[in-house]
Amino acid sequence: MPTHRVGGEDRRERPQLRNLPDEHDNGRIGASLACTGLGGRVTLIKLTERFVRASGPGGQNVNKVATAVELRFDVRNSSLAPEVKARLIVQLGRRLSSDGILVIHSREHRTQRQNRFAARARLAELLERASRRPVERRATKPRPAAREKRLETKRRRSRVKELRGRTRCPDE
Repeated sequence: MPTHRVGGEDRRERPQLRNLPDEHDNGRIGASLACTGLGGRVTLIKLTERFVRASGPGGQNVNKVATAVELRFDVRNSSLAPEVKARLIVQLGRRLSSDGILVIHSREHRTQRQNRFAARARLAELLERASRRPVERRATKPRPAAREKRLETKRRRSRVKELRGRTRCPDE
């Protein structure tokens, strides 16, 4: 993933979602997003958004207008890189349906537009996390001095605990 130097530190380029023209299909909006920043590639992401009535803030408006967003993203049939897709499937776990579809609900804002952006931001965050390669652990050995220090501490502790027991008389 490309990095930028900002103020002496490296910053990873975060995936950015750009809207492409929406396609309407039976009350659902099929959005296409161009996602840049996933391994330096531009990936086209197909989303389905459904707007439903939400509870929460909005006053009387909440009973009339469908402001909550249900965003659906088909992970298995997406055009993401295979390794990113595999990491995303593992990270999502039970949040992924049996069909391989991720459903993100957003109802924290009063307007449809804000909820839509919030859901897309959550999706971008999930994609960004999946695009990062995990750092492989390198096996290391403790230094001889550290090993000796640990054993000496164990001997000392053992001796202290040994002295806590009953004292034995040499006569018996």
